[in-house]
Amino acid sequence: MLQRFYPTAYYQSAYDIDYQALYDNGCRGIIYDVDNTLVEHDAPVDKRAKQLFLQLHKMGIQTCILSNNKEERVAPLAKTVQSEYVSKAKKPSPVNYKKAMKQMHTDMSNTIFVGDQLFTDVWGGNRAGVMTVLVAPIAKHEEIQIVLKRYLERIVMHFYWKKLRKGAVKRPNNRLMQILCQKAVKK
Repeated sequence: MLQRFYPTAYYQSAYDIDYQALYDNGCRGIIYDVDNTLVEHDAPVDKRAKQLFLQLHKMGIQTCILSNNKEERVAPLAKTVQSEYVSKAKKPSPVNYKKAMKQMHTDMSNTIFVGDQLFTDVWGGNRAGVMTVLVAPIAKHEEIQIVLKRYLERIVMHFYWKKLRKGAVKRPNNRLMQILCQKAVKK
């Protein structure tokens, strides 16, 4: 039952992922959550995020920001990093993950999702059939409804790590997934 919430891989940060290795093994699109994944909640795009998107685009990786936030928050961020975007995404619904892939001209086999929340980001990505990367939230101070969800996430992740150690986490069997998981955090 909890398997639906398990990410394909876990990284401390979206900035720790080996994107060149992913590209070399067929990744052509990355869908990102914004708040607490790329920047702190309600913060503008910083130099690090700009550099990441510039690097990805130079490689040939398409990007799309997928957020439950309103267009007023998402559009300026996406414009700054020259990325496609979908606002008011209604995550965990898979509908807008598919829309993001359509905007990037990618599909489930060559797209990954990166986000900081299990019950919206990862679950939605899993429902859409893409490989999902859960990252630790950038900021430790969050809105109360997120703080409450984090307690439940810890319970799910406890079982995830336990099953991962036993080799009992089901994962897609392809080269892209192997590269993604190769350098992932293993607790």
